[in-house]
Amino acid sequence: MKIKVFGKKGCAKCETTKNKLNHFITKWEVDNKVELTFHDMETVDGMAEGAYNDVLHIPTTIIEKDNKVVARWDGEVPHSETVKGHLVV
Repeated sequence: MKIKVFGKKGCAKCETTKNKLNHFITKWEVDNKVELTFHDMETVDGMAEGAYNDVLHIPTTIIEKDNKVVARWDGEVPHSETVKGHLVV
């Protein structure tokens, strides 16, 4: 499973999203099953990945399983219980 977070350094919502997801991955002991990546939308690589994933708002969080998008949040911090439903089986 992959979680992609698109944002900018210094953005409070973006940092909260990244920290919250890291916390839950560790808390729910799924760190061996989940790959979390942060894409900085102020870099060329971040913008390219964002364009590929149709990112228009930050933060955007995308959860992929078997290369298919199973959840997506645009411009908001994901709710804990919703994230848990995707990470804890």
